[in-house]
Amino acid sequence: MPHSPDRVRRMPGLAVSATQAGFVAAVLALAVSAGAQEQTQNPQAQNAQPQNSQTQTDQPQSAVQNQSILPRFTPPTFANLAERQVDAVVFISTTQAAPQAQGGGRGQDLPEFPPGSPFEEFFREFRDRQRGQPQQQRPTAALGSGFIIDAAGYVVTNGHVVSEADEISVTLHDGTKLPAKLVGSDAPTDLALLKVESRKPLTAAPWGNSDQTRIGDWVVAIGNPFGLGGSVTAGILSARARDIQQGPYDDYLQTDASINRGNSGGPLYNMNGEVIGINTAIYSPTGGSVGIGFAIPSTIARPVIEQLRERGQVRRGWLGVQVQRVTPDIADSLGMPEPKGALVTSVSPESPAGQGGIRQGDIITSFNGKTIEQMRELPRIVAATEIGRKVPMDVLREGKPQTLNVTVGELAQQQQVAATGSSGDPRQSAPVESKKVLGLTLSPLTPGLREAFSINGDIEGIVVTEVGDSSPATERGIEAGDVIVEAGQEPVKTPEELDKRIQEARSQGRKTVLMLVSRDGDLRYVPMPIEEKKG
Repeated sequence: MPHSPDRVRRMPGLAVSATQAGFVAAVLALAVSAGAQEQTQNPQAQNAQPQNSQTQTDQPQSAVQNQSILPRFTPPTFANLAERQVDAVVFISTTQAAPQAQGGGRGQDLPEFPPGSPFEEFFREFRDRQRGQPQQQRPTAALGSGFIIDAAGYVVTNGHVVSEADEISVTLHDGTKLPAKLVGSDAPTDLALLKVESRKPLTAAPWGNSDQTRIGDWVVAIGNPFGLGGSVTAGILSARARDIQQGPYDDYLQTDASINRGNSGGPLYNMNGEVIGINTAIYSPTGGSVGIGFAIPSTIARPVIEQLRERGQVRRGWLGVQVQRVTPDIADSLGMPEPKGALVTSVSPESPAGQGGIRQGDIITSFNGKTIEQMRELPRIVAATEIGRKVPMDVLREGKPQTLNVTVGELAQQQQVAATGSSGDPRQSAPVESKKVLGLTLSPLTPGLREAFSINGDIEGIVVTEVGDSSPATERGIEAGDVIVEAGQEPVKTPEELDKRIQEARSQGRKTVLMLVSRDGDLRYVPMPIEEKKG
């Protein structure tokens, strides 16, 4: 099961909790001791009778108040759910044959003996027997979980559980072991579909709608952690829409239900016994559960599994743009009231976006009626859209809203719906006549500079030949060799034109000017601070 590389130990927090608990226990012990001592010193108090009905009435009222402050709570039982669904959860084991080491090597290092020694002949014969014999290596094995979605024998699991497996076995809850065939897998979502043949009836788990599960609702995980089949754990839905940097369509559910190695591919249930997620990853500094687990939502998993069952692969929608996140600085430079949407940095001319009229610099605010609050939402929405369908798309262009219609294409395996620009290696500057603007040493593009910085002939703008150490451009990642293509969404070809755009932004009260920067052919928008220092 994948783990976060950031391993943060949280034991000090546990130690504080233990100290607090010990302190409370000590206080209670002192209170009980004091009460007992008071009763010993005042024996008449134990035999004293209430003097009036008012005193008798006050005591139960106080007890009622205490009960309202600390209500009695009975945890729900998950026994019925577990009893119904445990037979639908399976144990998956895989083997991968290890390559055989070729003979002819030295083999084991053997001691050398003096010529004529009685051991010389013995070890010579032993060495000769080893030569020419291939040394076998043990096959690798992997363990995981899965669940049956159809009594016909279809089983869902994680792609990483069965990746590169030569043999796959599925073990039912009653111990029946069946060979499994891989129907198809999808790397971007880490999902796989298996098929088994069984003579006995199989129990299938029903799909649920993960969007209807609220944060704080009870959830139940069933799987095979560390090979312990049929383990049931419970918790709540802690959060949703988590991006754990596992793929382009990350939208994980987070739960504190205990998930460990071997739970990968197992189901996460709601209280109706419906699968709302596929347990996939955990965050852990130790390798074990610390109450932070992640599951693929059923709203993402179910359409993928249906496509794998139908055609063995997944087809996704394609738009043909590169986009980046709209930061608060970018929103300020564009005069937007709040940062949201996806900023288009480049458009493929022959793509659906290019044919639909999308331009560089547009901010996509909705797609097919779904609002784009964050840039990472766009790839998921586009990918899930029917190929060949004509859909409306709202954009902001030069501050004005527009609606465009695009026909969704099909995403090829090597393509990405949305990507960010790359950060190339730093380059050395060339000595040329230039001008300093905002701490940047700038020069118009010349054939010599194009050759010095390996700039393509179709890139136009002004080249950065040097970046000042105290320049705000350093913090924004600007490097020597970068080409400023636009400023304020207007093309610039000389440092003077850039300086003019900066003055215009200052006169409008802007704190930043939005620059379109090219590096190694990749484009990205950079909001550059332009406030003049006072003092």
